[in-house]
Amino acid sequence: MAFRDLVDGIAEVNEEISVEHGMFDHSSATSHAPVLFNSITEAPGQRSALNVLARDRLCSLFEVTPGELIDILAWAMANPSEPEIIDAHSAQVLENTQASVDLNALPIPWHYREDRGRYQSASIIIAEYDGVRNMSYHRQFLRDTNHCVARFVPRHLRTITDKARANGDEVNIAVVNGADATVLLAAAMSFTYDLDELKVAAALHERLHGSPLKLVTLSNGIQVPADAEYAMCARITLDDDNEGPYVDITGTVDDVRQEAVIEYDSVHHRDSPIFHALIPAEVEHRTLMGLPRAPTIKAAVNAVVPCTDVYMTDGGSGWLSAVVAIEPVKEGDGVKAIHAALDGHRSMKQVTVVNSDIDCSNPVRVEWALMTRWQPDKDTVILSGQKGSSLDPSRGADGLTSKIGIDATLPLGIDLSPYESVL
Repeated sequence: MAFRDLVDGIAEVNEEISVEHGMFDHSSATSHAPVLFNSITEAPGQRSALNVLARDRLCSLFEVTPGELIDILAWAMANPSEPEIIDAHSAQVLENTQASVDLNALPIPWHYREDRGRYQSASIIIAEYDGVRNMSYHRQFLRDTNHCVARFVPRHLRTITDKARANGDEVNIAVVNGADATVLLAAAMSFTYDLDELKVAAALHERLHGSPLKLVTLSNGIQVPADAEYAMCARITLDDDNEGPYVDITGTVDDVRQEAVIEYDSVHHRDSPIFHALIPAEVEHRTLMGLPRAPTIKAAVNAVVPCTDVYMTDGGSGWLSAVVAIEPVKEGDGVKAIHAALDGHRSMKQVTVVNSDIDCSNPVRVEWALMTRWQPDKDTVILSGQKGSSLDPSRGADGLTSKIGIDATLPLGIDLSPYESVL
């Protein structure tokens, strides 16, 4: 399956639409429902898809439950496998090549009027330097026809870039847009050690699609998914330029910074390609931020009490708040689950623990559990002086915050009939 399989069957818009706010305005008017734009003013012959990457759609595509998907993500992290390398002539992503690089001719959107301009937000960067490969998301401001300015937060690719720059080297990369869903999920994972995300994607692909993940080698030596919609050869240069403002995951406007300039050397794409034009702070952004965190939270909770599901909430921007479903075995398991969940994702500020009969992804059912099963004075854990997330603007100047855990589980051994809903 490819990215276009994720797009199959969604609403289509055939009227011409502009990358400058047009896609965003249409999406906003339709409550950000999945949509495929078939006619882009600035990019004839190309299409663009939004709002397609959500947990429920992924579960439907893969024919798994949310809990099963979380477990499969965890399994793939622990069991990376080798992709299959194919010949360039067999790679769909190489069906077309721009005669000369012109990023302005791609459906790169300018969504929010508060943004600096047109941004790639769903494109992944595959980088390789000194024998280490990394695949991850980094927003890229479209500066001119063959340059973007990318925001590198202090994680793996930033470490690779800093190391290369210290040696006076550029970093060869590929920029991929519209990859298979297994690749998109793996690219959103982050690790504290050098784990190759493409090998995690290969394990996911084999498990969920029953076939190897096929890669093709670009002219600069970087391997990319052969059925992606777009693959571009580029280099992280030694230059910096202004990046931002940009509406980030919390819906707040991020600052202007000096960030790395990427120079593009070639652009390849499939026939009638579909550009993935993710809207920051909306469902796809929250899915990619939150879903890969769920396995680490679930594993941490499972170590103390059986855990059936983890949902990173929309109100928490897919990052700062979660609902965790457990099956308590002993008194106090709800509080144990709170501490374990917060340890499993240290950027989290709030966790709500419920019994497994509550749908974690349904905010109405979660609030119902709170109102019928939770006593604030004895079922609440408040922690002070905790390391906070940089995405939380309310954190202290020292980076510290307070955190809250809410235990909305039922006591063991009680008559459950007063607590059971017929809805």
